[in-house]
Amino acid sequence: MTEQRFAERLRPPVWKVNCHEAPAFERIVVTETCCDRLTRTMRRTKAFTLIELLVVIAIIALLMAVLMPALARVRKHARTVACQSNLHEWALIFAMYTGDNNGYLMTGYASQGAATSRDTWIGALRSHYQDPKIRVCPTAVKPFSEGGQGPFSAWGVFGRSGETRTWAGPRDEGDYGSYGMNELAYNPPSEVTSRAAEYWRTVNVPHAAEVPLFFDCIWFDVFPRDTDAPPAYDGDVTTGEMKRVCINRHDGYANDLFMDSSLRKIALKGLWALRWYRGFNLANVWTKAGGVTPADWPAWMKAFKDD
Repeated sequence: MTEQRFAERLRPPVWKVNCHEAPAFERIVVTETCCDRLTRTMRRTKAFTLIELLVVIAIIALLMAVLMPALARVRKHARTVACQSNLHEWALIFAMYTGDNNGYLMTGYASQGAATSRDTWIGALRSHYQDPKIRVCPTAVKPFSEGGQGPFSAWGVFGRSGETRTWAGPRDEGDYGSYGMNELAYNPPSEVTSRAAEYWRTVNVPHAAEVPLFFDCIWFDVFPRDTDAPPAYDGDVTTGEMKRVCINRHDGYANDLFMDSSLRKIALKGLWALRWYRGFNLANVWTKAGGVTPADWPAWMKAFKDD
């Protein structure tokens, strides 16, 4: 067998396209392979039509409209939980301080002139925490000095030109935060006679679970009275210091740490039913016991829950 004929035997058969010219055993017509058909199909379908693209965009937009409010609620809830986590740490800090001082709290600054920031919670507790960010509620991180306004602003940064508020209290340059302390929880010296009988002074008091100690606040302390009216609008901090703590950071609630180290969310309307100081009137005009009605509350608070 010649080399030419041997090569022809090894060559794959060629299918005849014209079945009339092919022998009977070769009359199989193959117009295209499977690969050719698949390639042509892919070329024909690889691009979206305009209608298909518009349908996809519409579906994405619909999903975004459904999911965005839910995501916003999740983010808000996460900030509330982070705020409560901060306050849990403050509970431990206050417990360490009072444990070292026979249950008594710091003196505060009511002694007029002689007091420094070391007498407030900010300075007295400074050695018990490292990161100043623990003084900040995650919903209120922008200081007043940097343009923060309303309930979502932080007090400070002290020493900077933007912090122009003249409210009372000693300040250390660089301090900032968005929590505050009940000023009537302090243990002022005997020289302080104004409202002296109303101070709690120590954490070892009756009804400690109803006495606010540390909480969301627009200033670093609050000096409340049971006659203080609620804010006319969210962020109103005019006359009456209860307005400093009646701020809507957590959907009608405030996070509060109490004298017994417990922590819970308090409805803003329920702030007037807490024992802020000795002799606080629990039947004041802003409580159910005092006869308050839903219509009595400012418009921005009417939809809030009572407790």
